[in-house]
Amino acid sequence: MATTTLDLQQLNDRFAIPGVAQIVLGEGGLPKVKITSVAASAEIYLHGAHLTSWLPAGAEEVIFLSSKAQYQDGKAIRGGVPVCFPWFNAKSDAKHYDPPAPAHGFVRIKAWELESIIHEGNAIAVSLSTASDEGTRKWWPHDFHALQRITISSQLQMELIVTNTGASLFTFEEALHTYYRVGDIHDIRIVGLDGVSYLDNADGLREKHQHGDNIFSQRIDNAYVNTEAELELIDPALGRRISISKHGSQNTVIWNPWDELAKGMSDLGGDQWQHFACVEAANIHGNAIPLQPGKEHIMTAIIRAERLDQ
Repeated sequence: MATTTLDLQQLNDRFAIPGVAQIVLGEGGLPKVKITSVAASAEIYLHGAHLTSWLPAGAEEVIFLSSKAQYQDGKAIRGGVPVCFPWFNAKSDAKHYDPPAPAHGFVRIKAWELESIIHEGNAIAVSLSTASDEGTRKWWPHDFHALQRITISSQLQMELIVTNTGASLFTFEEALHTYYRVGDIHDIRIVGLDGVSYLDNADGLREKHQHGDNIFSQRIDNAYVNTEAELELIDPALGRRISISKHGSQNTVIWNPWDELAKGMSDLGGDQWQHFACVEAANIHGNAIPLQPGKEHIMTAIIRAERLDQ
């Protein structure tokens, strides 16, 4: 549904902070929160509660966004930080539905409600929410409430808070599917997963073990299991180190489609696959989260960027 000038004015009347936060029309006429502070700037679409930019002061853009990303209801934005819930990858019985259940769940392809924008010191916290409704129940019968709180400052913090608002236990998968902008995928490495077991989605989910740092020479689609390790993404081409820590997450997913799969993605331009690496806080497969009625689960990712010579 297109956002009107009146809708935009009403959002700004409720949530805008002069000189710091305003709601504007983004690509495809979709509303987005635009943050500008002394510490960082950022952009967050209400569609999918989707962060598409985080630019710390004095640094380069940290988040990758495809030049061919699609901005419309029912489509996920390619790049940024899609929120995956309540399943990861394809739903096991996806084809039994009309239309088929979307990959990575349904919250990333629908509009969320803007709940609040809070400015404290150099940090701006943007909270957005979504909940079960007639549209979600056609794919997943459970009642839930999800809150995404994104705090913008010299570091980026994302908290996904899922609450079971129904009368029975449910089990869900989740991920903060973060696309990091890199200078050259061939030159980066990820430090911190040496010795950790993973399921290789490019090889039928066979269990394998990581040896040394992660380097990229082919398609990678690995779900590391039972790990809360803090990671570093070392990027010589851009001269920076990205530190990635998390809480409430037992899986780390690392993904890049490489050239062959990228060619089949209409929303990914040319050789852009060479300029991102996905490193995702997640709870999937055997680490899916069982949640009792009235209980909540919080998954947090914290990201910092600094120059390699610091």
